[in-house]
Amino acid sequence: MENYEAVIFDLDGTLVDSMWMWRAIDVEYLGRFNINIPGDLQKSIEGKSFSETAVYFKNRFKIPYSVDEIKQSWNEMSYDIYQNRVKLKNGAKEFLDYLKDNNIKMGIATSNSRELATCVLKARNIFDYFEAIVTGCDVNAGKPNPDVYLKTAGLLNVNPKNCLVFEDIPNGIMAGKNANMTTCAIEDEYSKDLTDEKKRLADYYVKDYIEFMNLI
Repeated sequence: MENYEAVIFDLDGTLVDSMWMWRAIDVEYLGRFNINIPGDLQKSIEGKSFSETAVYFKNRFKIPYSVDEIKQSWNEMSYDIYQNRVKLKNGAKEFLDYLKDNNIKMGIATSNSRELATCVLKARNIFDYFEAIVTGCDVNAGKPNPDVYLKTAGLLNVNPKNCLVFEDIPNGIMAGKNANMTTCAIEDEYSKDLTDEKKRLADYYVKDYIEFMNLI
């Protein structure tokens, strides 16, 4: 860890265990318009920002509401779950404490909305660990483009090559690589079928933060 001045985390599926709930949200939301969820939906929206995903839904499914109204609905449908049911990934709090004790800066680079990111970070009492929280809506393009990671590094005032990224999906790993950062893929049940691809793309792969801490 002496090689890194900052650690930047993706949020969903990486720092918090939340990916399980989004398929149910998609099913419920599309069900309002009598639309069955297509099998390729998750792959199609992987890495997209909250805003990009709303645009995708509006265009693909001809949703008769504005992009802002779609995002507001998703925030309302998800807020209570993020507040009360979404938990930290195994060993995450211990790792954050380790980084804090060793004066390593921390940032969040998420495709989720700022509302939900803030909600879950505060609910799990880790909001104040992070000097920078950047969402995909804050930059021009979502993952696998490097924008969200480069902006986070800029706010942390750290050279990208001195940043370690934790991610759970291939497009996120590619975003970190495209930002010239070292990447560590973390296991997540939601992306279990992508394990081989994640291992191929990332510099490191771990089951959880306990395993990572044992390595360092």
